Amino acid sequence: MGKIRLRTWRRLVLVIFGALFAAIVYRWISLERLQHVVPMEVITTPTPTPTRPPVITGKLDTGKLFSGITLHSTVETIPGADATTERAEPNSYVLDLKLQARVPSPNKTIEELAKVNPQLPTLLPGLVAMLSPNPVSPLYAQLYDTKVRMLRENLARLDLLLSRHNFFDCQTVLRLQHPQTHRKALLLQADMDVDADGSDADRMPIGAGTPANFKPSTSYRWPKTSAAANPYLAATEEALKRAEAEVALSTTTASRKRDLRNTISQLRAEIGTLKKYSFLIGAADPFIVVPGAFTHGPDSVKLGDYALVIFGNSIYPALVGDVGPNDKTGEASLRIAKEINTLSTPYNRPVSDLKVTYLIFPDTADKPFGPPDLEKLQARCEALVKEIGGATLPLHHWENIISPSPTPSPVQSPLSSARATPSPSPGVSATASALPSSTFAFPAASPVATTPTNSTPTPTSSPAAKRSPVKKRKP
Repeated sequence: MGKIRLRTWRRLVLVIFGALFAAIVYRWISLERLQHVVPMEVITTPTPTPTRPPVITGKLDTGKLFSGITLHSTVETIPGADATTERAEPNSYVLDLKLQARVPSPNKTIEELAKVNPQLPTLLPGLVAMLSPNPVSPLYAQLYDTKVRMLRENLARLDLLLSRHNFFDCQTVLRLQHPQTHRKALLLQADMDVDADGSDADRMPIGAGTPANFKPSTSYRWPKTSAAANPYLAATEEALKRAEAEVALSTTTASRKRDLRNTISQLRAEIGTLKKYSFLIGAADPFIVVPGAFTHGPDSVKLGDYALVIFGNSIYPALVGDVGPNDKTGEASLRIAKEINTLSTPYNRPVSDLKVTYLIFPDTADKPFGPPDLEKLQARCEALVKEIGGATLPLHHWENIISPSPTPSPVQSPLSSARATPSPSPGVSATASALPSSTFAFPAASPVATTPTNSTPTPTSSPAAKRSPVKKRKP
């Protein structure tokens, strides 16, 4: 019995251990199955999307963002509280943006003016007598006050900040008066950017191209004298149709419609202006551009006032023909720019340094305005120069580069004679000869010419010059 009982106990123990082993194996298999099933359930179960700050959008062109602006950057760290506390504290993660700009002092004496243009005292010897003890015009301080204000307004938009070139674009603004003749003048020393704006269907029925920032109008304008359509009117009307069609679409967003309505209003106003007026032509007419703030207030100048552009050993007669932004100076028409530097284009300024002197004679504009009379411009500027002491060299003589309208051929068939009219036909072949050479709008690549004072270059056709985006224009 004892043996049987012992054997029975052994079997019982083996059965118990077998059952335990089976339970353990079953449990292990169950856990393995759960490990394969649970991740699938987690993946299929939607999880909340974490909130993120808005993404910074817009133009982030670092090549232009700090164009000419010296940038010093540092990262400073200090011990703080726990991350949860610091995350809620606005001043725990701060970017301090500080722009330092030195406001330049203006030139005041003839010696300082001669540093910019050494020939100036010799070309206009009467300038010495016209300088008062404090000749700086309030317009100079106003100009740089405007520049600083624009910096403050755009500091959060680094891509809109004035570049170093445009901040330091004016050497001085002086108010002058001759002691004997009492002739007043406003003197600016600056660089020279290019204004290629303007159109006049009466003189030039076909446009000479539309570079970036081109405007078919100038501030100097006069009523049209013919029924010829402005060469840029059709394109403006087409742009209006596209804007009106887009604003009428149900898929156009509300913000886009607001922008389109503003565009439509501007285009309608421009179309009315192009139908009614003629303007100066940047490629053909010698004129300069002044900041809008210079046309009112103390020492103000007006559209149509006569002016001189002095560079190197040459003096160029000009008109005040356009108004630019209040925070920039130094701009002349493409006609003047090409006379100074044959490589000038709407994108290539003729003079980047502050070596151009602009002398404007206030209250000399002739009204009513009309197409520029270059011979009258020459005579008027020569008379004004005499009133400030004269010049040691003759003024540059401008020649009209706009050909007169073609006349009908003297030999015509009876049918063509019956249909002939005094005015030229509107076809391209009839108007092509009325244009200056295309090199005035897109000039040829050639060495910079040192043009004698009395000479006038003749435009020639050649490959276009390489462009560089240095032109500054009106917004």
